Amino acid sequence: MPASTGTLSRIDRRFAALKRDGRPAFVTFVTAGDPDYETSKAILVGLPHAGADVIEIGMPFSDPMADGPAVQASSVRALKAGQTMKRTLQLVREFRATDDDTPIILMGYYNPIYVYPSEAFLDEAKASGVDGLIVVDVPPEADNELCLPALERGLSFIRLATPTTDDARLPAVLANTSGFVYYVSITGITGAAAPVVSDVAAQVARIKRSTALPVVVGFGVRTPEQARVIAACADGVVVGSALVEAIRMTLGPDGQAGADTVAAVHKVVRDLATALRGTSARV
Repeated sequence: MPASTGTLSRIDRRFAALKRDGRPAFVTFVTAGDPDYETSKAILVGLPHAGADVIEIGMPFSDPMADGPAVQASSVRALKAGQTMKRTLQLVREFRATDDDTPIILMGYYNPIYVYPSEAFLDEAKASGVDGLIVVDVPPEADNELCLPALERGLSFIRLATPTTDDARLPAVLANTSGFVYYVSITGITGAAAPVVSDVAAQVARIKRSTALPVVVGFGVRTPEQARVIAACADGVVVGSALVEAIRMTLGPDGQAGADTVAAVHKVVRDLATALRGTSARV
């Protein structure tokens, strides 16, 4: 089910362009407001120039159950610095003032959306320039709650498939998914282990037999070599923990951004993008 209302979304256009170029998508993840609003904005604005094709922005939450220690810590830092959902949507609006092409996806959990509340969040997200949502704790059985209202507004609702998503479950996962399918390469939390390439390749091939949507792989991909190998069997790769760790490692003793925080994140992105530029996209 397409998320657009007659025209291709930014996500659709970006994946179509990458397919024409014969290369995989490089999807970056950073947490909104980490370590503070202005530093987060500078990181975000520079990601496309550093090589990001699609940007996922984490919506900070106090109980991010699917996230590993690095991403959990980024949420804590953002919340401590005063990040709210309104400020996250403002961050997207400010990004859109300089970039109207790069797809932006908000990723996180339902609780902050529910209390916003949901209808207002979806309206404001669309108006801010958000292209899609990944809400990890809303199952297909609850599509009426958030997924279908998002699609009605032209927002893609991107579903996660995992190593435990068997053939009986896969149709429900794919039913109202749009934009792309996010394959979680490991069982567990983000950044916890390195994916096994042969297993990932087999699972991506299985999913692609059931959908025409691009399949991107995330969780556990941290190094340029891992990204290159994984991207060779998928339509794209997501890297997040390595970026939020680059932020953490440049912070001062008081947790404040250092002089090289922004540059350090963009260097990691450039190194990963360089590795992926030499990888042919999966057909």
